Amino acid sequence: MKLKQMFLGLTMCLAFISNAQNKSKEVLFTINDKPYYTDEFVRVYNKNLDLVKDESQKDLNQYLDLYVGYKLKVNKANKLGLQEGQQYLAELKTYRTQLSKNYTTDSKVTKELVDEGYKRLQKEVNASHILILVDENASPADTLAAYNKTMVIKQRLMKGEDFGTVAAEVSQDPSAKENKGNLGYFTSFRMVYAFENGAYNTPVGTVSNPVRTRFGYHLIKINDVRANRGEVAVAHIMILKQKDNEEVTTAKTTIEDIYKKLLQGEKFEELAKQFSEDKSSASKGGVLNRFGSGQLSSEEFENKAFSLTKENPVSEPFETQFGWHIVKLIEKFPIKSYEDSRIELENKIGKDDRSRLITNSLTEKLRKKYPVKRDAKLYSSIVKLVTNDFYEAKWTLPADAKKYSATLFNVGTRNLSGTTFLDYIYSQQKSGIAIKPIEKLVEKLFENFADEHRNQYNNENLENEFPEFASVMEEYRDGLLLFDLMDKEIWQRSKTDSVGLKAFYDTQKNKYQWKARVTSEIYSSRDKETMNKVLAMLKKGKTPKDVKDKFNTEEVLNVMLYEGTYEEGDSALPQGTKMELGLSEITNKGEYYFITKVNKVLPAGAKSLEECKGKLVNDYQQYLEQNWVDELKKEFTVNVNQDVFETVKKQIKK
Repeated sequence: MKLKQMFLGLTMCLAFISNAQNKSKEVLFTINDKPYYTDEFVRVYNKNLDLVKDESQKDLNQYLDLYVGYKLKVNKANKLGLQEGQQYLAELKTYRTQLSKNYTTDSKVTKELVDEGYKRLQKEVNASHILILVDENASPADTLAAYNKTMVIKQRLMKGEDFGTVAAEVSQDPSAKENKGNLGYFTSFRMVYAFENGAYNTPVGTVSNPVRTRFGYHLIKINDVRANRGEVAVAHIMILKQKDNEEVTTAKTTIEDIYKKLLQGEKFEELAKQFSEDKSSASKGGVLNRFGSGQLSSEEFENKAFSLTKENPVSEPFETQFGWHIVKLIEKFPIKSYEDSRIELENKIGKDDRSRLITNSLTEKLRKKYPVKRDAKLYSSIVKLVTNDFYEAKWTLPADAKKYSATLFNVGTRNLSGTTFLDYIYSQQKSGIAIKPIEKLVEKLFENFADEHRNQYNNENLENEFPEFASVMEEYRDGLLLFDLMDKEIWQRSKTDSVGLKAFYDTQKNKYQWKARVTSEIYSSRDKETMNKVLAMLKKGKTPKDVKDKFNTEEVLNVMLYEGTYEEGDSALPQGTKMELGLSEITNKGEYYFITKVNKVLPAGAKSLEECKGKLVNDYQQYLEQNWVDELKKEFTVNVNQDVFETVKKQIKK
């Protein structure tokens, strides 16, 4: 896949078409009577001028030849039917889906949400809440009942009752019995969007009005707001505490003994592996995934981790509800800049409730762009067909559904029939929509049905509406085809055609030559006195192993040794190395001293096929491609308008 992405990047550079539209264009050349125009050629040439490293490709005659060759390959791919391949179609569809997001989202709303999210990210909010459950698709009566119940609780709080006490008593969040509704600190994108809005728009010390989320109604009290602490990476050693007092005492004694070992200089990582009872992190030296406020189940642990500094990186033993801990700071990560955060925030927006705002904004624009005028008589007859069986998923399509096949409404040039709408109604019975009465339910379904088809039509019509979108898709389409074609015709053949590769090598041997080479031992050290001793040992015939055993230990590497075969002029050879057998004197470069021992000298000569295979295969591919393009020029009829080309050359050279 990486190879394909790289190839597509290169071919799309070649095929790039600017957004600008040049009305004054002429036919530059044809392939089997299919025209290719001057404006595209000029844009491609100018766009790639700074990217081309080979000066010969800047020559316009040479560049035209390359450009014609590129278009010939695309024509060949289409002639072979590669555009019908399932993998090709799937990849093209995936790419189009990604590209279309830039045209099927509201960029203004997206930016506003990114700005809002980043601004909120600067603060951490400590909040408590009381939850009264009500399903997001509940009936109006049930929704009102939940709201009224929430308002009664709000009135109790306004009269001075303690929020935590009331939360433990009435909140339908199961955790409220233990935490009295306190959610700890959090920042943007940690809660559902509606709850986040309520929290960030409520002043410290006050209680919000009822906030509706998909879970129900919330009353939110803001306890504190502070600057975002970012994220922190730590390692910890944990000793679990048991319920009885004796085990609690044992756990505390154990963690204190471990702390003494740390003070005596023993390694934190080794003690974590040996003693920590957090099995998920002990084997990794106690290292935990980086985290921010509110991401762990223990606020005490988070606070202790964030309090550590480079000067004081290890905590004393401390207790949480889980046990006793010692924490070591690894690294702190402050909030990223806006630019560095933007793409990450856009991805988060696409995955949470905020995305509905973007979708709704686009939907409103499409409703204005593609207004729907439905056939009132046909619609009325469809409404009469839908019964209350829909709510129990028992409603069935009428036996004579074809009677409703007339056009119900249009979206652009697309006709939507009554039968299609009936099929849609049938498919939505298990969607959870419970709007009553049935007339209002059908109206809502019609609204959703029309919006879906507006979005579909808009997406499918992008090529007609946005020339730059059509251009980029054409580039990618050609690039994918070209990759498959090159793989089939050139790359695979160059790898498997051993006879052809050998014949090519026999005609090109003079291009693949070794310079004089030496097989050497190269010793280096920063200490000249050590190198004097090494030289003395080597003069006595000592081996590389003798040298390493003499001067190196597991903890200290005083002498570095590397061995290999090197060409004359190789940067790995110390300066001044002679291409002859024997032992050099000590040479110096920068802070290092070197000794070279040449054990073998290899004369200059031709490389074997295996020794130059990488470069050889690459050259063979270029050879095959050039011959193949020559064959394509015979297979297809290419006609270049030379007069037009001369005009183009003058235009570019101005």
